[in-house]
Amino acid sequence: MQLILASASPARLATLTNAGINPIVRVSHVDEAALELSMATATPSEIAQALAQAKCEKITQELADSNELAPNTIVIGCDSVFELNGKPYGKPQNAAEAKSRWQEMMDTTGILHTGHYVTFTNEHGDRSTAEGTASTEVHLGELTEVEMDAYLRSGEPLAVAGGFTLDGLGGAFVQGVTGDPSNVVGISLPTVRKLLTGLGITWTDLWNQAR
Repeated sequence: MQLILASASPARLATLTNAGINPIVRVSHVDEAALELSMATATPSEIAQALAQAKCEKITQELADSNELAPNTIVIGCDSVFELNGKPYGKPQNAAEAKSRWQEMMDTTGILHTGHYVTFTNEHGDRSTAEGTASTEVHLGELTEVEMDAYLRSGEPLAVAGGFTLDGLGGAFVQGVTGDPSNVVGISLPTVRKLLTGLGITWTDLWNQAR
């Protein structure tokens, strides 16, 4: 059984590794900005799910085209979008945008949506798919000007949806979450387990098997 993570996110990789699963990383290089622009009327959760599907399908197709799609291969695509007051927030483009967002987000509750899309190619070469979006409420604290400027200088907010992390420097600024914490990191382990179970794959069979 081979598991491929269609994501460049070190946080997603670390989350799977800490859960006993060692995926092979293949970066999709999907044009996320173009896809988001084409979905101007979509909800934040719909955008997250569409991006996850695009990443997964691109890597799956690349593997198939290069004859690298071995039997019993799982490909997982994920993408996260932060929702605040009904608006979607992906990765900030620059520090000024990140700071503006934080000024709006402080002492509020938003929703982190992570889309998940899975393809499974079985031993006969037949392909099946599963998808699901997980949503977690995130209760953010209030930063001082000094804290905010220091956080921006770290560069961390520019690399993640919503401009904050739970598992890094930004964790001290998150008051709490309602729902699955791993979803806020970028991949919901319970959601992935459920999707794989639906495809006939037992989660524990993947422990330390894929690399």
